[in-house]
Amino acid sequence: MIYHLDTTTSTNDDARDPRYRHGDIVWAEHQTAGRGQRGHQWLSPEGENLTFTMVVEPRFLPVTEQFLLCEALSVALTDTFTAYGIETRIKWTNDIYAGDRKLEGVLIEHNYAGATLSRSLLGIGINVNQTEFDPSLPNPVSMAQLTGRRYDRRQVLETFERCMTARYEQLEHGDRNALQEEYRRRMYDLGVRRTFRYPDGSLTHAVIEGVRPTGELILRHDDGALREYLFKEIEFVLRK
Repeated sequence: MIYHLDTTTSTNDDARDPRYRHGDIVWAEHQTAGRGQRGHQWLSPEGENLTFTMVVEPRFLPVTEQFLLCEALSVALTDTFTAYGIETRIKWTNDIYAGDRKLEGVLIEHNYAGATLSRSLLGIGINVNQTEFDPSLPNPVSMAQLTGRRYDRRQVLETFERCMTARYEQLEHGDRNALQEEYRRRMYDLGVRRTFRYPDGSLTHAVIEGVRPTGELILRHDDGALREYLFKEIEFVLRK
């Protein structure tokens, strides 16, 4: 069920309420403290975009395999944009790009029950109808900017709900290899030599080879060595 709120601190905060169960979506027009990855704040003008959280309860999924849920979500988001004729790619770990520009942001938060997940909050912000962005943002783009038309946001949300339900069922039914291959096939700049930055600010150049089922990005460096990196161990240097 979709719950539509006027204002909340963040939809992930609101979705912690146990009254929301598996498959429910909390959608807010305005967040006073929206969050993104790496501690960034997520800002969105009221009435233009989608800011929402989907609650899932993947009790079948071991903690060590939680990246599979990230893959299911990322692939579902690309499915959603494909439904509107927008070609996208997945920038590791779960940003969705059209060309070199970012269409959405994701913040996933998990609860655990021993060795498995118990409840996960899939916080998502999609740039739908916004046409002007804060110039301090590095590379945003919206569906409206890409296609020259405005969208019914609830319809977009319902399209995502259908796509995510299908990909989640694929994961739940054990079709994990196919899901992982879809994620890899849709990766942004797969096979391309890119510049990356380490946490200390130093740079390296490497070719994107893929991603491990546990989430590590696989890079082939200029010396020929294959190395693997977890989230926050390395980041893309954006093209200008």
